[in-house]
Amino acid sequence: MQLLSAYLKNHDTDTELVELIDILMVACKEIALQLREGALAGIHGTTSDTNVQGETQKKLDVISNDILKEVLLDNRLVRGVASEEEDDPVFGNPDGRFLVTFDPLDGSSNIDVNVSVGTIFSILEVPETGTPDSVDLFLQPGRKQVAAGYVLYGPSAVLALTTGHGVNMFTLAHTGDFLLTREQVSVPESTKEFAINMSNQRHWEPAMRNYVGDLLAGAEGPRGKNYNMRWIASMVAEVHRVLTRGGIFTYPWDSRDPKKPGKLRLMYEGNPMSMLIEQAGGRSTTCYEDILDVQPAHIHQRVAVALGSKEEVETAMQYHQDTPTIIQQ
Repeated sequence: MQLLSAYLKNHDTDTELVELIDILMVACKEIALQLREGALAGIHGTTSDTNVQGETQKKLDVISNDILKEVLLDNRLVRGVASEEEDDPVFGNPDGRFLVTFDPLDGSSNIDVNVSVGTIFSILEVPETGTPDSVDLFLQPGRKQVAAGYVLYGPSAVLALTTGHGVNMFTLAHTGDFLLTREQVSVPESTKEFAINMSNQRHWEPAMRNYVGDLLAGAEGPRGKNYNMRWIASMVAEVHRVLTRGGIFTYPWDSRDPKKPGKLRLMYEGNPMSMLIEQAGGRSTTCYEDILDVQPAHIHQRVAVALGSKEEVETAMQYHQDTPTIIQQ
């Protein structure tokens, strides 16, 4: 088994990008350690604070965010970082080459019940035009990412990583090293498994209600096969399952707040997960267009998501093309 850094160097990855990924993993190892201690470390429960999204912060949301900020901003390569938990980006070395966005602890509502959570990250290069430190540096479409990935903290800690040349997975060993365990991951084109929060069904567009209704109709319905439903309420865990055995994961637009086109965040979740899925041969969309082609307007922009097995995602998109929409796209 190859060490993460050795694998990247052997595949001609930019040496500075390798250094930055190694630094990111230092932070993720510390988060994994905090999670492993659980209640013994006093990290369960919530704080009295809310983040910029208006969500109550878990103690480990704050801890994870602080760990990532401290480690990354101390590195010479990092111009700035943007976090789902922070109102605004934070800047580091003015000569730094890279920008990092992250969701420090995706699925944190699952911490207290000991269900898988994770850290999602995206790496961008500072635009060549060289503007002063501002949020505008980060507002690049997902296709500009030079690397993306997540670390899943489950029964084992697993890094899923792409630098634009496929997706590889590395498992954290007892030695403290990430070792290659799956190379060139491929998402099956078709599936019989879907993941969606059914409690929101009444708020969906007609197209999504029709699509899921036909999945639930099973072999007797128009899709002609039986589907299983899964829902973990942790995007990292959902995407990891899709990368492992296929499926479709969707968190679609709903009518509760028309100004928010989805629950998930484009810069911290949508873009990095979309890069992973596309690099593994899947498809990731808003149900109308590829997420990686969305031009971000602001750092905390939300986006509808349907990603996974290419054939199934494209079928979901077809439902949205065939059914009159109730929203302005």
